[in-house]
Amino acid sequence: MKKKLTLILTKSIGFYINLLSYTMPNKALAIAYKHFSQPRKGKLSPDNLPQILQEATKKTISHDQHHFQTYTWQGNENKILLIHGWQSNAARWEKLIRLLLKSGSTIIAIDAPAHGLSSGKEFNIPTYAQFINTISKTTQPKFIIGHSMGAFACAYYQYNYPQNHLEKMILLGSPSDFNVLIQNYTNLLGLNTTMSQLIKTYIQQRFNINTNQFTSQKFLKNTTIPGIIAHDIHDEVIAFTEAKKIANAWKNAQFITTQKLGHSMHDNKLNQTIYQFLFEA
Repeated sequence: MKKKLTLILTKSIGFYINLLSYTMPNKALAIAYKHFSQPRKGKLSPDNLPQILQEATKKTISHDQHHFQTYTWQGNENKILLIHGWQSNAARWEKLIRLLLKSGSTIIAIDAPAHGLSSGKEFNIPTYAQFINTISKTTQPKFIIGHSMGAFACAYYQYNYPQNHLEKMILLGSPSDFNVLIQNYTNLLGLNTTMSQLIKTYIQQRFNINTNQFTSQKFLKNTTIPGIIAHDIHDEVIAFTEAKKIANAWKNAQFITTQKLGHSMHDNKLNQTIYQFLFEA
């Protein structure tokens, strides 16, 4: 019943946006982009942090008009950066953090724009990549691990801000093509082609990007960084075909397929594989 009500509400919003697009296209675009870019989950309260984040050293870093939250579990000079995805926060890494700490490494995680304790209401990949670049310039992580939209941001980061310190990268449940994300969103709401094009044009003009070329395939095609691409064949959020695109482009990466993990990919066996790749390969 709850799923049916959610679907009805979603389609109703889409129907309203479509009607509005004929008479007030700018207002329709504002509503559509708001629903596309503003997470409804993932924020944290500083007075009620998950235990794993309470154990970390916390620091807020300013970037332009934003500030973003960082968490550090101090270890040796080997640093690992963790980048979470949409409607999540740094606490999603708890099991992996506890495993990685056994290596003696320093673990660093950040909250995405509009997530966790970071500022803002809007999430977008270019700003997230800027956050990653800002923290990376000061900490110089050897390894970076991203999940979902965080993995997409990692791929864009290493393409747009190439760094010599990055030795290995792991992408979990990652999208490939930005246009596919837009198409999934317009399909979900049932938006018409006019709205789909308005959204693309707005994003292209605002962020100075071509959505047709904003793909992990392009970002990773020429990288020499070794890595892992892991994706579940039953992922209902990001299609498995997206991972295949990335794997075909990123020649220096292992392609790991999982079953019945869904999009979250929380799994002890997968975490052990990640650990072995980082420290034993």
